[in-house]
Amino acid sequence: MLLGRESEQLAIDVLLDEARAGRSGVLVIRGEPGIGKTSLLAYAEERARDMRVLRGLGVETEADIPYASLHLLLRGGLDRLGALPEPQGAALAGALGLAPARADDRFHLGVAVLSLLAELAEDRPLLCLVDDAHWLDQASARALRFAAHRLHAEGVVLLFGARDGFDPGGLPERRLSGLDDRSAAQMLAGAAPGLTGPMRLKIIEESAGNPLALLELPRTVDLPFYDRSPLPLPERLRLAYAARIGRLPPDAQTALLVTALADGGDLNMITSAFAELGIEPAALGAAERAGLVTIAGWHVRFAHPLMRAAAFQLSTYDLRLEVHRILAGLLAGQPDRQAWHLAAAATGPDETAARALEDMARRAGERGASVSACAAFERAAELSEDPRLKGRRLLSAAVHATEAGQLQRAQQLVDAAVALVPAASARTTLPKLRARIALGQGAPHLAHDLLLKGAADVAGDDRGAAGLMLVEAARNANRLGDADRLIEAAARLRELDLRPQDDLDLARQAALGMALLLTEGPAAALPVMRELVSKGSRITLDMHSRRINASYFALQTGDFQAAWEIARAAADECRANGEIGKLTVLHITLATSEIFLGRFSDAAATASEGLRLTAETGGPSRAGCMHGMLAWIAAARGDADRCAELAAASHEHYDANGIVNGLAWAQWAQALLDLGRGRFAEALDRLETAVAGPVRHQFQAVHLAPDQIEAAARLGLPADLPLRRYEAWAQASGQTWAEAVLHRCLALLEPDGERAHDHFRTAVRLHAGDGRPWESARTALVYGERLRRERHKSAARAQLRAALEIFQRLDARPWAERARNELRAAGDTGPAAAGNDAMSALSPQELQIVRLAAAGRTNKEIGAQLFLSPKTVSYHLYRAFPKLNVTSRAQLAGLGLA
Repeated sequence: MLLGRESEQLAIDVLLDEARAGRSGVLVIRGEPGIGKTSLLAYAEERARDMRVLRGLGVETEADIPYASLHLLLRGGLDRLGALPEPQGAALAGALGLAPARADDRFHLGVAVLSLLAELAEDRPLLCLVDDAHWLDQASARALRFAAHRLHAEGVVLLFGARDGFDPGGLPERRLSGLDDRSAAQMLAGAAPGLTGPMRLKIIEESAGNPLALLELPRTVDLPFYDRSPLPLPERLRLAYAARIGRLPPDAQTALLVTALADGGDLNMITSAFAELGIEPAALGAAERAGLVTIAGWHVRFAHPLMRAAAFQLSTYDLRLEVHRILAGLLAGQPDRQAWHLAAAATGPDETAARALEDMARRAGERGASVSACAAFERAAELSEDPRLKGRRLLSAAVHATEAGQLQRAQQLVDAAVALVPAASARTTLPKLRARIALGQGAPHLAHDLLLKGAADVAGDDRGAAGLMLVEAARNANRLGDADRLIEAAARLRELDLRPQDDLDLARQAALGMALLLTEGPAAALPVMRELVSKGSRITLDMHSRRINASYFALQTGDFQAAWEIARAAADECRANGEIGKLTVLHITLATSEIFLGRFSDAAATASEGLRLTAETGGPSRAGCMHGMLAWIAAARGDADRCAELAAASHEHYDANGIVNGLAWAQWAQALLDLGRGRFAEALDRLETAVAGPVRHQFQAVHLAPDQIEAAARLGLPADLPLRRYEAWAQASGQTWAEAVLHRCLALLEPDGERAHDHFRTAVRLHAGDGRPWESARTALVYGERLRRERHKSAARAQLRAALEIFQRLDARPWAERARNELRAAGDTGPAAAGNDAMSALSPQELQIVRLAAAGRTNKEIGAQLFLSPKTVSYHLYRAFPKLNVTSRAQLAGLGLA
């Protein structure tokens, strides 16, 4: 019977009831040792007798073995592995050691875990219990967090029990505090009914309401250490356990040590080790009778993790070494576990153990388990006698620490490796690694300088390595909006006189193209960029970096349709292969293209998904860009609060890392909000501030120029600089829609009425069929406003109706209101233009799902593409159908959504 945990029990009951109704839920139960986490998980299992139950736990000795904890949890459901889509099933089988490992993106495994949990819940609801989650290996924790965030309508409950140290990644949490005095007294009365007087009150006070302490401390009142000065509660409990272990016969104490060191409590392994040590299996029975362990089937588990620590600390060093050696010998078929036991048995340099750990680290790296790989390489270095091997292994550990985001640890490993790595290797490897660390730590200018110096040091021996560093330096400078650094990196790159080499040559051309735009302007740079776009659009498969470059330069040239098509093809390939980590940069290009193509709902869906993925894959600079684009969409739609919130988030990212792209969107968004509401002076001030800062070298600086021109024209001010900026780009781009916008700008600034009308008429003509509804509507609005002011009311109404229809379709509310007001002033008495309320009512995720369903995709196919379970897809369709006034998938095809 649980005491004092009524609210937590109720929360668990609600989750279980929701699962029985087909909905999923997740909860992290957090608290100190002994506070009752395991008891609440046991309560959940007791209440879920009608559900399928999977049990897993983190094991301290397995925290550096990739996917060990995931295997413990899923082993009871692996018979359904064949029901998963082939890439997911193969990736999960490889991660769990059931098939050759795949070199896929590590987040593919999270999708596979989600799919397997959904499959296991097909017949009846599923309860997953993960205890001691603070000891999960990081690869397992990452995969489970990924799946947990996407559980929605599968009938799955996922409960974690964890101490501090487990990163929940934004999952719902409940922190357990100590029991209230009444519940504590009731528990103590049941555990030690003969305990009365001052000692009873002392234990209640010192337990701080910790249930385990209330059960264990009464056993220690007669022991000599009890009356010493107060100890931290976990240490006092460990001493209590040590005292209980000390009462056991020597063989039983040895049996407990073997159990503590044997990974996962495998009874077969434990009894085999007993045989090597010359003790009988019955020795474990004494520990079980003392309540220190439980034996269920072929697994042994300690009554509490602190008991494991006590068994370990009570043993002698020599005995621990002997047990590790024995276990290593018994684990010949499990090389990862064997490697760690070999390392634990080493008393000095040991190349055999070091090689085993290095092999294990490589396997972990292939499966995306960077934290495990780092730990194995670092321990292998400690066991290395040869300085060159030690240096190489430290450097490999640093690389994996960097990939895992453990940047301080990576820096320490690099510092330790410097004196050991051969000079040639140091010159080619260390600058890139140090630059990655500096960039991750929010020091992008230092990263740039490290790359430039590294390139100079290695250029005489390895021009290719120098070229790679300079390309990376140019990219970093571009992200920083630092024209001088970009131009310097490009000049050095040009001086290298590299021979054409596949990806490096294309990356080199890209860097030179970015610099050319700054030094020579659009007329010189855009033709070069168009050629790069043409090359990228001809690539069909497995050229990810080339297609990213091509789509980026398509944005620069204003060919947003080409940018979208190239990025979409690359994104589709990433989705098919489960390479989720590569998707986020493509989401930036896709959402940007969709904004300029006037597909605001699609852009919001793309950026929202990108934001979710950046949270799971890392990449704060990309998150800043997603926030900025979403702020721009909110501004176009007139949602001031949402715009302010998202713009502030984007500014925070810029302050943290100096990456400018997101800042450019955020500043533009705030100005656009003012412009849409007729606050022209505020808009102009914001835009001038933006182009005077680091944003001036970003591609947005060109595209916000028409807004700057409109704001200036409304205030009767000149706009020569923004006009020259936009005119130079528009003429070099060769894009019809850009020429149309240029004519709109010229019309706004033209004092002569007839010449202004000529520009407007040309703009309207060029907009016809150009696929840029937002720009077309903006032109129609300002043209209609001018016609109305000049009393050409009939002509004005035609332009204003066209503008209103588009603005309503885009859900651009302040702009639609402006058009509506102008129509009334022009004498329009007809019915209001029909909007697109049904589409705007869909959430970003519903829109993505509906579009794919309209294209004929099944729920399983949609789920695989969006990293959702089929049941979640079905749930979103169920919610979307009434909003679209349809009742079946067949009707979606007639809505023009695909």
